[in-house]
Amino acid sequence: MPSIPYGQGPNRLMSTPKHGTALERVRGLAREVAKFGAVGGLGVLVNLGVFNLIRSTTDLQVVRASVIATVVAIGTNYLGFRYFAYRDRAQSGRTRELALFVAFSVIGLVIENGVLYTATYGFGWDGKLETNVFKFIGIGVATVFRFWSYRTWVFKALPTPAAASLVVEQRDGQADGQSGAPGGGAHSASAARTPEPAGK
Repeated sequence: MPSIPYGQGPNRLMSTPKHGTALERVRGLAREVAKFGAVGGLGVLVNLGVFNLIRSTTDLQVVRASVIATVVAIGTNYLGFRYFAYRDRAQSGRTRELALFVAFSVIGLVIENGVLYTATYGFGWDGKLETNVFKFIGIGVATVFRFWSYRTWVFKALPTPAAASLVVEQRDGQADGQSGAPGGGAHSASAARTPEPAGK
């Protein structure tokens, strides 16, 4: 049986330099953060814009106005994440994706507006400047949670082609080993028959 040179076949993943793989991961993460930041930046503008619009045109309480603004921003963020930042991620199970997105977005909403609620009703910082500052701080804290949860649970990464081919090769190898094992198949069964004595 000819030997397979190292770095080809199933061993090719192992031959990849660790430093190169780490560099690729860092670059990929940097691109992801940049796209997430672009969508998130637009969401911040929508969030703060709606928040201040509601406060200037209605008599709603600060936190209620903030919750409405957050919900509007969540809607715009989903479109940006799904069709821009994470458009190359798995798109199967859209119902599950939406359910997880809404669930984690609600947690982010509680974090974001919890900071504003504490500042407004806990410390009495309810001026226009103060509410915008703590609204922004709440958005920043919630964004860290959203980034982790969205990339980990909602927009899951597709397996790399190399990893997928390795799994297929291993599975095919196991199937070939089972079919060719002693005692398996019609050939093994016929070989195991005891020959009849001559003359009968």
